Amino acid sequence: MRWAFKPAVMRHLLNFWPPFFFCGIRVEELSEDYRYCKVVLKNRPWTRNINSSQFGGSMFAMTDPIYPLMLMGALGKEYIVWDKQADINYITPGRSKLCAEFVLTDAQLDEVKEKTAAGEKYFPEFVVHVKDAKQQLVCEVNRKVYIRKKPKYRAAEQDL
Repeated sequence: MRWAFKPAVMRHLLNFWPPFFFCGIRVEELSEDYRYCKVVLKNRPWTRNINSSQFGGSMFAMTDPIYPLMLMGALGKEYIVWDKQADINYITPGRSKLCAEFVLTDAQLDEVKEKTAAGEKYFPEFVVHVKDAKQQLVCEVNRKVYIRKKPKYRAAEQDL
């Protein structure tokens, strides 16, 4: 069962979404199966903070909707997926274009399906590494996601 948007359409929608567009955030790649995504933060005068490094809020924002959208695309219409919680650890100032790569593995998707099969809530965590042009780690973002099957697809409720 496929999700509402093809990856190419979703990538374009995200690139013109005001929180991304006006912050210099761009989705460069989103795979056809929603299992890989590459997001960049351009280094522009309006994306820098008072110390001339990339604004931390923009680094955080570039990771915000990605895993939930990838999970919705990879899992299909049977699932509810929400961003639940996140924290960020700034390692070093980002003074160039920054890049974050997101990956969903078969094992992660199988685990989601297993943990939610009977309608349970599941809260997987994903770590995102934001790197600079020299591939040095700038920050690490830990994102927790809420996943649950929609009521009409829950096995426990279908058995009633």
